[in-house]
Amino acid sequence: MNPARLRPLLLVAACGLAWEAAGDGVHPVFESGPVAPPPGKSENPSDELDRIVFAQLDALGLKAARDSSDAVFLRRAYLVTIGTLPREDEARDFLASQDESKRVLLVEHLLSRPEYADYWAMRWADVLRVKAEFPINLWPNAVQAYHQWILGSVRENKPYHQFAQELLVGTGSNFREGQVNFYRAMQDRAPRGIAATVALTFLGERAEKWPERKLDAMAGFFANVAFKPTAEWKEEIVYFDPNADRDGLHKDAIFPDGTPAKLDPGRRDPRAVFANWLLRPENPWFSRCAVNRVWTWLMGRGIVHEPDDFRPDNPPSNPELLAFLEREFIASRCDIQHLVRVILNSRTFALSPIPAQDTPEAAAQFAHYPMRRLEAEVLIDALNQITETREAYSSATPEPFTFVPEDVRGIALPDGSITSSFLELFGRPPRDTGHQSERSLETNAAQRLHFLNSSHIQKKIEASPLVSRASSDDPAALAEDAYLTVLSRHPTAEEIAEVRAYAESGATPGRALAADLVWALINQPEFFYNH
Repeated sequence: MNPARLRPLLLVAACGLAWEAAGDGVHPVFESGPVAPPPGKSENPSDELDRIVFAQLDALGLKAARDSSDAVFLRRAYLVTIGTLPREDEARDFLASQDESKRVLLVEHLLSRPEYADYWAMRWADVLRVKAEFPINLWPNAVQAYHQWILGSVRENKPYHQFAQELLVGTGSNFREGQVNFYRAMQDRAPRGIAATVALTFLGERAEKWPERKLDAMAGFFANVAFKPTAEWKEEIVYFDPNADRDGLHKDAIFPDGTPAKLDPGRRDPRAVFANWLLRPENPWFSRCAVNRVWTWLMGRGIVHEPDDFRPDNPPSNPELLAFLEREFIASRCDIQHLVRVILNSRTFALSPIPAQDTPEAAAQFAHYPMRRLEAEVLIDALNQITETREAYSSATPEPFTFVPEDVRGIALPDGSITSSFLELFGRPPRDTGHQSERSLETNAAQRLHFLNSSHIQKKIEASPLVSRASSDDPAALAEDAYLTVLSRHPTAEEIAEVRAYAESGATPGRALAADLVWALINQPEFFYNH
């Protein structure tokens, strides 16, 4: 393909994200209707969320973006909820619907989709370091057990406090009790290393920034975690050993809020004592970390940013919003799906990505939806869905447990060691530390060249049904199908005219026109980014 020859198509396809439309400076695909501040406090939690956000914007003299169009909301909701693009027929049906409740109904539909569990298990697998071999040193079948436990927990919408409790006090074989791999999947399994990982995972704090005495005090709760091998190769039993604390760390154990703990390892597992402190409803440490992490996954930016960097000199951008989400989460008994539902049904989530004021303060206050590149797994799944192709994944560990059937989607890969050159290029996290920053959503020249010129992308395009079924009879119909399939929206009149003019120029017939159009669309920011 000749990029210069396709310049008109590229320019038209890009108009949705170029922010250069005429008139009032907005593009109809991305925005609709004026902004009106939400009314006073409401019993609807989504409305209350909006009241808090808009009140903060008003207090700071910031303008909110307009509401996004149905097309943008549709694509955004699919990507953040199930990590999957809407199919052409799904996009067409949603955009044609006149039901005033269609956005609410869409959210409920997405929460019931099987991809929801796959995608959110992937997110938790990043946090919980689900990966075989170096540097985590989990055996692949232990990784499979770990992932299956996470996937099952998400699928049944296990209350998050129960999810955390089972991880913190897990005991048994790491081949058979998946949750005990929380203790195995750490590079440092000494008491201080365990305490640092627990702080990162459940408090959102980086213990390397703590005073040494604070970390030592928390380590006392984990000084009796012990590991022993079995006759089965690489299997380990994680268990509570009342005699394991040879340094007497439990004697100086202090909860992170400064309250001294009275531990008696001979009678009770100190991990259970810590879990009871952490999971009390009146304890904000646990719930604030949880809701901020979920908010980050849905909104692209944390109220505390980064979501694993809570500290006094990194305060929340909107303390009232964080406190409200904590209360709502606690009242729902730590129901993750309820929290997702509240956020997705808010006007804040549905704002346009085009800022009314393009400033760091507006972004921090969620005055517009933050654009970000699709995650590596979501991006390859989107390409495979559009082209109806598959991807080959492999692992450096040649084991039956790292074998991946051809139809497994990127978001459903159970093991961080199972990968591909595409996933590596586009920033899939190594899952070595559990830090949010391990996943890269940056773009670079190598990524752009891969989309523009690689045989990998070209072969997928040529195999696409959009190309194989294309004819030269109706360029407008081709444009309609291609835009709905790739960008989840109808083409504008200008875009249809450009495709028709390109076809009538005689530059390329039928199948070649379709291939050129698909290539042009997937090389646009509108495809590359969640907006």
